[in-house]
Amino acid sequence: MYHCRLFLTILILTMLVTCKDNPGSISNRKKVSIKFENNTYDFGELYFGGNGTCEFVFKNEGKEPLILLNVRTTCGCTVPEWPDKPVKEGETGIIRVSYDTYRVGAFTKAITVYSNAANSPVRLFIKGRVKPKE
Repeated sequence: MYHCRLFLTILILTMLVTCKDNPGSISNRKKVSIKFENNTYDFGELYFGGNGTCEFVFKNEGKEPLILLNVRTTCGCTVPEWPDKPVKEGETGIIRVSYDTYRVGAFTKAITVYSNAANSPVRLFIKGRVKPKE
């Protein structure tokens, strides 16, 4: 019985120490906040095969480094690029999103940003219409 209590005590202490330094832990998530200038980018009308790239600017409004863990899109026609290094307190970063403009018609696509911020995940949107090839 004594060994069991000792083992549980050591396990709990190890977990507490590990969580303290983990950027994704609950205590650190409260100290990090991501704020986007805009959550939607409207391309309007695009030419077939035209430039379907836009940027979402964000700022770390927290007191700890902001780490983007993953950025997911709703389909393969939308490709995101994001910083792989932590964004320090007060600094800005960019998520670049490219849409495949070889698909004719109206579109609305969602981009989900996962981070160590308290307000994670954040959803971004792109929309527009690709005109047929002339």
